[in-house]
Amino acid sequence: MKLYVNERSGNSYKPRLLLSMLGVPYETIAVDLAKREQKQPDFLKLNPRGQVPALDDAGTVIWDSTAILVYLARKYGGDAWLPVQPEPMAKVMQWLSFAQNEIHYGLQFARAIQHFGRRGDLEECRAYGRTALAVLQGHLANHPWLALGRITIADIACFPYVAMAPDADIALDEYPAIGAWTDRIKAQRGFIPLAAIKKGVA
Repeated sequence: MKLYVNERSGNSYKPRLLLSMLGVPYETIAVDLAKREQKQPDFLKLNPRGQVPALDDAGTVIWDSTAILVYLARKYGGDAWLPVQPEPMAKVMQWLSFAQNEIHYGLQFARAIQHFGRRGDLEECRAYGRTALAVLQGHLANHPWLALGRITIADIACFPYVAMAPDADIALDEYPAIGAWTDRIKAQRGFIPLAAIKKGVA
């Protein structure tokens, strides 16, 4: 299994974290975004969107971090990480959608604007990101995990850019339930740190 990633990418980190928690071996293929390796023909054969991550599992190629999480969860984690029954599956999927909307357009974009030269309205993205954090704080104040009372790919999908919110100068001090949740994730067997999370800079 080969996973094409960039170490500063929160989306790349999501499948890396899940694979580590599942104990599944894989080979990391580094993609240099500064050199635009993700836009080169060989990589575009894996992911026509020209983005990391991309997964090649013995010829089965999956791109997009959410799709990769779903694939890995079902193949290697079973119901523990992504149930197949309608209600619990939907409870996980709604947070995957949240990660690709409020977190993506808020926290992720704010970090990218501040550190990677992405075009956009930084303050608007920060405001959207704070809205996402308020939703998470409200939920986590009464639930240890985002779905089903246990860690699932819902938590993996939302964790990186929430934990890296300080990279966009969005302090997490006023969100104690989020802080407790990130601590619970970090305490899980197989947790691996992301450099940006530890250093607080991209």
